[in-house]
Amino acid sequence: GGQANTNSTLGSSNFDGSIQSTAKVNASAGFSITGYKGNNSAGATIGHGLGVAPSVLIVKNRDSTRGWMVYHHKNTSAPATEYLWLDQTSATSDYDGSWNDTAPSSTVFSIGNSNETNENNSDHIAYCFSEVAGYSKFGSYTGNGSSDGTFVFTGLRPAWVMIKRTDSSNDWHINDSKRDIDNTVIEYLYANSNAAENNLSSGGGLDFLSNGFKIRNTSAAVINGNGANYIYLAFAESPFKYSRAR
Repeated sequence: GGQANTNSTLGSSNFDGSIQSTAKVNASAGFSITGYKGNNSAGATIGHGLGVAPSVLIVKNRDSTRGWMVYHHKNTSAPATEYLWLDQTSATSDYDGSWNDTAPSSTVFSIGNSNETNENNSDHIAYCFSEVAGYSKFGSYTGNGSSDGTFVFTGLRPAWVMIKRTDSSNDWHINDSKRDIDNTVIEYLYANSNAAENNLSSGGGLDFLSNGFKIRNTSAAVINGNGANYIYLAFAESPFKYSRAR
């Protein structure tokens, strides 16, 4: 396997998978952009170039009006059997056509025969994320419906957090430290919606802390339903191992 034919604009040809891909990789940031042409063959593999197994995959069929399929390594106890839609509110679903029920490896991710991840002769794009200590964290938590909500340890001070409830239909909820410069962080956008910005002023939002975030909301099932399951993506305010609280 490996990479060859480096092109600074288009990326590098990657022959690690059963389908040749073109990957633009920043391993130090834990991110690669990977393009490939589907073959509709369950069990096909795609080289991602990260050198470690990705924790999150976001895949889009570029040639069809199909949804954005998401893999998250903390989405249930068997994440490779599951998928979420980035452009929809749907709860997680079990489907072998997405990732062929196979977890990503340090060199490739697997795809089934779904038209979203592997339509024959269609071009697909995959955004692949691996965790980098002090810079990114992709985890899960359980809500408790309380203003003294769950503390989620990330090992970094968040600048951007996206949360999705997985056991029920809810939005992809985004908070950041630029629209809200002080705690509590209440301004949000939804990745799956074209709605204008709104806020959780009535029930509270999140506190961004030096080593994670704490849920302060008492009413919004979108981030803190009692006993509800959530996955999140978090990126750091500053990409250093140690960061200051605010």
